[in-house]
Amino acid sequence: MNITLYSLSVWVLPLVIAITFHEAAHAFVARYFGDKTASELGRVSFNPIRHIDPFGTLVLPAMLLLSQSPFLFGYAKPVPVNFRALNNPRLDMVFVALAGPATNILLALAAALALHALPFVPANAAQWIFDNLKNALIINVVLAVFNMLPIPPLDGGRVAVGLLPRPLSAPLARLEPFGMLILIGILILLPLAGAQFGLNLDIVSSVLSSARDFIIRLLLAITGNA
Repeated sequence: MNITLYSLSVWVLPLVIAITFHEAAHAFVARYFGDKTASELGRVSFNPIRHIDPFGTLVLPAMLLLSQSPFLFGYAKPVPVNFRALNNPRLDMVFVALAGPATNILLALAAALALHALPFVPANAAQWIFDNLKNALIINVVLAVFNMLPIPPLDGGRVAVGLLPRPLSAPLARLEPFGMLILIGILILLPLAGAQFGLNLDIVSSVLSSARDFIIRLLLAITGNA
């Protein structure tokens, strides 16, 4: 695969901003609701170095790229949250979890709105800015959709744990240590195994891709870009 400096210049910046704002949002909201854990560890920050995870930000996306997965994703270093320190642990956990994906949707909306400013930028910079905004729209929606999968420790999993009755939330919460292994299994290993038998077992990626495309079309329509 031919990756040029131009390609890097229009993907890296929106990716770093999306990941940094996602994790910083978790940290800000956790501190607002009473948990100072992330704040004491310096995670209430827009410094990307504090949030990048070597595996989730670099290795996992590369694995998906090499396996030709139709849905490329990654994640940053999770913000540590002591849910028992929150003012109302079960409900506040939901708000802390939703903060990341909600921030990504707001960033995607901002990127879509910024497309209207392209006629006012210098002609020699217009294509580069357009590509950055387009990629910012895609990356932020992908991060929001992926993170809302109801599997801990993803945000959707924590939302489910906070909202479901205890007989259902407790077993789901116990999956958290194995969450990333489950994701790798259903998004990488299962499709690869199915391909060996001529079966399409890439159902989760198909659902995620459909959700991504729907939200992108919706944001473009809302901002008058459709």
